[in-house]
Amino acid sequence: MSKGITSKNEDYSQWYNEIVVKADLAEHSSVKGCMVIKPYGYSIWEKMQAILDQKFKETGHSNAYFPLFIPKSYFSKEAAHVEGFATECAVVTHYRLKNDGNGNIIVDETAKLEEELIVRPTSETIIWNTYRGWIQSYRDLPLLINQWANVVRWEMRTRLFLRTTEFLWQEGHTAHATSQEAIEETEKMLDVYADFAENFMAVPVVKGKKTPTERFAGALDTYCIEALMQDGKALQAGTSHFLGQNFAKAFDVKFTSKEGKLEHVWASSWGVSTRLIGALIMAHSDDSGLVLPPQLAPIQVVIVPIYKSDEELATISTFVDELMPKLKKLGISVKYDDRDSQRPGFKFAEYELKGVPVRLAIGGRDMENATVELARRDTKEKFTVAQNGLDTYIQNLLTEIQQSIYNKALNFRDEHITQANSYEEFKKLLDEKGGFIAAHWDGTAETEKQIKEETKATIRCIPLNNKQETGVCILTGKPSIQRVLFARAY
Repeated sequence: MSKGITSKNEDYSQWYNEIVVKADLAEHSSVKGCMVIKPYGYSIWEKMQAILDQKFKETGHSNAYFPLFIPKSYFSKEAAHVEGFATECAVVTHYRLKNDGNGNIIVDETAKLEEELIVRPTSETIIWNTYRGWIQSYRDLPLLINQWANVVRWEMRTRLFLRTTEFLWQEGHTAHATSQEAIEETEKMLDVYADFAENFMAVPVVKGKKTPTERFAGALDTYCIEALMQDGKALQAGTSHFLGQNFAKAFDVKFTSKEGKLEHVWASSWGVSTRLIGALIMAHSDDSGLVLPPQLAPIQVVIVPIYKSDEELATISTFVDELMPKLKKLGISVKYDDRDSQRPGFKFAEYELKGVPVRLAIGGRDMENATVELARRDTKEKFTVAQNGLDTYIQNLLTEIQQSIYNKALNFRDEHITQANSYEEFKKLLDEKGGFIAAHWDGTAETEKQIKEETKATIRCIPLNNKQETGVCILTGKPSIQRVLFARAY
């Protein structure tokens, strides 16, 4: 079967879809809009989970689990929240099936639920209803909870990892005694996400705030990290929300302060999802397949023997049996592919497609010369290295590859942040260059909406610590105090 991939310059969307499928990450399921995450794709998610989970625990959070089903009445308690999710909700109305007597399974109309249940699109409502019973006093605060779960948002147009009806994520939900503590939590978790994106995913991000139009439904402020993909489109890679007291008031979550006063708590919520795998693919990969940063690669090193006889294979295998424990001791995941059912060339192409950072090939002549051939996935360079001290060499090489992948993405991103000073220049940049466009905006939702309708570009964020400069809005000519980042986005 051919593993050839459409060029990303020819058809970026098709290139992306082919990598997801051919690299064995995921596939469309028989349930419309839902995906099957295959073992290789899921192992990347597991690495992401493990790193993030450790970071959450280091910052004082504990994991819990809340119901998949949420009573419909909970959504009506926070008006902005229900309005934000109403069009995406899957609703459970019955709890039983029956045989109609003709061999068909139908819904039992007598088993109608007294109140419909919503399949969780996000968990603020069910969690805040629960927190009412957990919080009575300032001694119960802060309450720092995270949940790893699946959510359902009914999507009409889907794309593997980027937008599916059901997806996996984590959602943090915290309660605090003061507004300041909740804001600090919101900003702290944004920093956790940015650190993960840059130091593990090797994806540079811009930290910023969303405009009121783009905020999470029910939040007072939404903070985000925005990344740039290789086609010049932006992708929101994580969000952290300051919820104020909106949900505490909606669900009557109060605490007695140190001064003996009864007050509503302050809240944050934050989350990232399997969409990060989509970001990983689109930020780094090439026309040969995946390019994975070593920190998230399920297999960091693959060893392929090249031999003409069983004796030669035995000699190579003895060397590999000594090398592998040394690599594993350094925390390096390694695979020895000595399958005799596939030729080395096939294996090389397979691991290139799957984005394995380092390939080690070793043959009879290498054994005689006490060398091996190494190949880097990111640059496709091949070079001969001595067997002595190979474990340390590979460890250093993986560090170098991680940084190299990040630097390449950073250079691309920085080359694609462009200033526009007129609407004509703005539209030309969008069509001809793409990327982030830094432009003045008059601060109104009307202008934001018109630009989006006419160009399909949205305000991705108002960068944190943004430089203040006087100017005029690119569309209306009205005064502006700063530039914001626009882009077309996923």
